[in-house]
Amino acid sequence: MKVLGISGSPRSRGNTARLLAEVLRGVSDAGGEVSAVSLSGYVIAGCVGCERCRRDLTCTRFNDGMTLLYPRIAEADALVLGSPVYHYNVTSQMKAFIDRLYAFYDFTDERPRGYSSRLADRKRKAVVFAVGEQADAADLGVALEALSLPLRPLGYEVVAELPVLSCFEPGIVGEREEVLEQAYRCGRDLAAALSGA
Repeated sequence: MKVLGISGSPRSRGNTARLLAEVLRGVSDAGGEVSAVSLSGYVIAGCVGCERCRRDLTCTRFNDGMTLLYPRIAEADALVLGSPVYHYNVTSQMKAFIDRLYAFYDFTDERPRGYSSRLADRKRKAVVFAVGEQADAADLGVALEALSLPLRPLGYEVVAELPVLSCFEPGIVGEREEVLEQAYRCGRDLAAALSGA
């Protein structure tokens, strides 16, 4: 039960990182093997649609942070994706990460093209969360959908989507016990889904 957590925040120690740690603690306490990545420490180019990955079965256009992350993604049974909300969406770092997952697809040649995902080789799971400043869930915009929708055709079952509101100052989520508990429960739910419990 290997779970890889991805923080899309430019701040390596902000609210997103704190919540990610809490989700992963829930998985770890249930016996899972966890690791975390902060995209702030990686340079990831945006997908340019060159389609070389169709031939090469990985992205060969860029040799960057995703080159390091592709093996870890393929090895993991589950992903936890978290992002602060930037202008009603995920951060540019998280968007680049998600777009570059395109390299895991295999396509047919007819039109419209059929496709399959090499990540659908087993029952992978995911948890996603978005952290917003405002108190109204509508102000999260499309962030949760931007995290969860691309995972489904790749072969992931999204076990939980957690909207987190009223968090702006770095680290303020550490004072929100109810939110930390929700994140922890998401981790436990993810572990249960992976174990088939």
